[in-house]
Amino acid sequence: MSLPSKPLQGCRVLLVEDEFMLADELRAELEDAGAVVIGPFGSLAAAIRLIRTEPRIDGAILDGNLGGELVHPAADLLVERGVPFLFTTGYDPAAIPPRFSTRPQFEKPVSLEAVIHAMIRIIGRGHSDPSDP
Repeated sequence: MSLPSKPLQGCRVLLVEDEFMLADELRAELEDAGAVVIGPFGSLAAAIRLIRTEPRIDGAILDGNLGGELVHPAADLLVERGVPFLFTTGYDPAAIPPRFSTRPQFEKPVSLEAVIHAMIRIIGRGHSDPSDP
């Protein structure tokens, strides 16, 4: 991966993903970028419990559908806390409600590199192009 050395160093990233292989790959890539990974969590209930109790979350990656449950209640809690996040989904992007339309969305199968770069951008670390908002 062509990233600066540890661009997410010390960032606490919540990973909510119910596909074991993808969760494991994302966890490894996040850790390689220096992040402290919280999770992965594969259920909506576990994600909500964590979001309500974890004192610090710097960013999050949310699977759009967790075992048949939409992740939107967890996303709403992250919005309330001011935590930046992005979606990974195996569904049509139109399945994401309009209130989340400005959040980055990645269709599965995802590019791990693209997801990590997006996480770096939304957390605001490792940003190398000052003209890119």
